[in-house]
Amino acid sequence: MTPKELVLALFTAAFVDHDPEAARALVTPDYIQHNPQIPTGAEGLVGFIPIVEQSGMSVTTHRVIAEGDLVVLHSTFDNAMAFGAPSLAAFDIFRVEDRLVAEHWDNLQPIPETTVSGRGMTDGPTEITDLDRTEENKALVLGFVRDVLGGAAPENAPLYMDPEVYMQHNPNLADGLAGLIAGTEAWAEQGFVITRFEPQIVVAEGNFVFVASDATVSGAPWAFFDLWRLEDGKIVEHWDTVAPIPDEWAHNNGKF
Repeated sequence: MTPKELVLALFTAAFVDHDPEAARALVTPDYIQHNPQIPTGAEGLVGFIPIVEQSGMSVTTHRVIAEGDLVVLHSTFDNAMAFGAPSLAAFDIFRVEDRLVAEHWDNLQPIPETTVSGRGMTDGPTEITDLDRTEENKALVLGFVRDVLGGAAPENAPLYMDPEVYMQHNPNLADGLAGLIAGTEAWAEQGFVITRFEPQIVVAEGNFVFVASDATVSGAPWAFFDLWRLEDGKIVEHWDTVAPIPDEWAHNNGKF
């Protein structure tokens, strides 16, 4: 199986078929878990599957992108009170090693009834194109993260995006660069000030680039998982999940 096929098989075993033994056969015994609620190791994952089944949770995966040994799934979880909300938008990252899934990271955010832009947190285009521009698109997005989100040179935003063409799926932000700026300023007025924004995991495939970042917001640790879509060398669309990093963990692996 390709890394994508392997990860989708694991996701199906865990969240659709609820088959612990099928899942166990697809992961390494020392499977490294970064979800704060699930114990690390294969047995931690296997032990969680009956809880998923009993909860009645369902999952719809909208996007799958892969680069090398890393695979990212962009999904919606419904009936997800086991994770703290009726519906959740989620990014899951898996690392494959020797034809088994060896490591998992995720970030989840409750889906509100309405959004500022009118777009959902997971809807929009899904087709992967422009495979020959993967490295170019990755470099452009990392420049945007460094300069605009990280604050190194926000005036460079037009180098990475058309300020008018930025379709936004963050539920609290309007479209365009103006929407991003206004939302960031409003968040700061509420006491949420980003003082550190450091990419930890980057996965790019064609016109999609995913970045998981470790951030400090008003002195507290947060995780930002962002996905961008590009057209003709410019960022045109954005999805994300944003969440504080909790204090209590079922293991010692940390968020990243």
